[in-house]
Amino acid sequence: MSLDLLLGLQWGDEGKGKIVDAITSKYDIIARFQGGPNAGHTIEFDGHKHVLHTIPSGIFNNNSINIIGNGVVIDPAIFLKEINGLKKFNLDLNSKLFISKRAHIILPTHKIIDATSEASKGKKKIGSTLKGIGPTYMDKTGRNGIRVGDILDDNWQLKYNNLKQKHLSLISNFDEKVDINIDELETNFFEGIECLKSFNLIESENYLNKSIREGKKVLAEGAQGSLLDIDFGTYPFVTSSNTTSAGACSGLGVPPNKIKKIIGIFKAYTTRVGSGPFPTELFNSIGKKIKEVGHEFGATTGRDRRCGWLDLVALKYSIQINGVTELNIMKSDVLSTIDKLLVCTSYTIDGEEIDFFPYDINSKNITPNYVEFKGWDKDITLVKNEEELPVELIDYIDYIESFVDVPIKLISVGPDRTQTIFRNK
Repeated sequence: MSLDLLLGLQWGDEGKGKIVDAITSKYDIIARFQGGPNAGHTIEFDGHKHVLHTIPSGIFNNNSINIIGNGVVIDPAIFLKEINGLKKFNLDLNSKLFISKRAHIILPTHKIIDATSEASKGKKKIGSTLKGIGPTYMDKTGRNGIRVGDILDDNWQLKYNNLKQKHLSLISNFDEKVDINIDELETNFFEGIECLKSFNLIESENYLNKSIREGKKVLAEGAQGSLLDIDFGTYPFVTSSNTTSAGACSGLGVPPNKIKKIIGIFKAYTTRVGSGPFPTELFNSIGKKIKEVGHEFGATTGRDRRCGWLDLVALKYSIQINGVTELNIMKSDVLSTIDKLLVCTSYTIDGEEIDFFPYDINSKNITPNYVEFKGWDKDITLVKNEEELPVELIDYIDYIESFVDVPIKLISVGPDRTQTIFRNK
C-alpha cells in the first residue's frame, strides 16, 4: 500500500526513461507527475530506440497501467505524434493509458508566447525549449488555463478562443516578432484534441489513491531534473514545475505518507542543456570526448549537452531536498578509457570554501575543488555482473556512496534495458 518515486538529481537527461522501462515489471501503475513535452525519455530495447515526451516510460510493459497526472502539461499535437509513433509496437494504448482531467493543455499561442518572449531576452535567454511549457504553467497559476476535462464540454472552444485572443494581445506587445504559422499549429492542435478525447480521461487522484488502498504497486515518474526545479533549481535557468519529490504529491494527488522508496538517478558525470551555471563544465578535449561517446544531444531539442565532471556538492543537495533512499548511477561506460577522473567535493566562493549548494551560483565566481580518481581502460558495456567491473569503477562508486551516504543499487553500463547491473546493497 505505497508508492515509489523515481526522479533525476541533476539538470535532467539522467536516463530516467531507461530505468522506468527496466523496472516497470515490478509495478502495476506508472504515473508521470509533472513537466511537459520538453522532456525526452529515451528507451532502447530489441534494436528499437524510442523517445517519449509525455507518455510514461512504462508504456512498453503490457501488464502496467500508465497515467499522465494532473501536474503534467499536455501538447495535443505532440501527444498525437507520440501515439502514432507507438502504433508499430502493437500496444493496446486505450486500455493502458489514462489521462488526468486536471492536466493542463498547451495551446498553439502558448508556443508563440514562449518563442517571442525568449527572442526578446537577447543574450539573457534562459534556454527554453520553446514548447510553450512556461506560458502554460503561467496560465495555470493565473487561473486562466484550459484543462483536459474542459474539452469534454461542447462549448469548450469558446474558452479556447477567449484565451487565444488574450494571448495574441500579449504577443503584440513584444518588440521581437517570430515567424510562426498559427493556422498550421491550430490544425495539428485540434487533431490532437480529438486524439485525447479517444482516451480514458479520469480523476487520476481518485484512481491512484484507490489503487494504493487495494495494494497496487505504483511508480511515480518525474521529468527533467532536481536542479531545474522552479523553487530549488538554479533559478532563473530552471523549468516551470516542481521536479523534486514534493512535486509528486501535488502532481498526482497522493499524500506524502504513501511514498516509500525515493529512487534518485544521476550520471557518472554531469551534463546540462541550454543556458545557466555549471561549475564543473569541461571546455577541453575530455569534455568533447564525453559528449561524443555519451551521445550527449538533447532527446527533445537535439541541442548539444554541455559536459563536465561529477559534482557531488550538487548531488548531495538534490539527495537532501528529495529525501532519496537509493541511487542509480548511469552512463558509467562513457567514462571508460579516460585516464584520470575528477569529482567535485566543495566550492570556493570569494575565497571561502563551502561544502553546500548555495542560493546563487549564477553571479558568483565559483571554483570547484576536486578529488582525483584513476580511470579504467576497459569496455564494460557487455558486463553483466558487478564482480566483472574494473576495480577503479568500484572505487569511484564506493567514494560517491560514502560522500552522499546513500547506497547505489543499480549501475547502468549502456543504453539498452539489458545493460543494467542490479546490486544487492
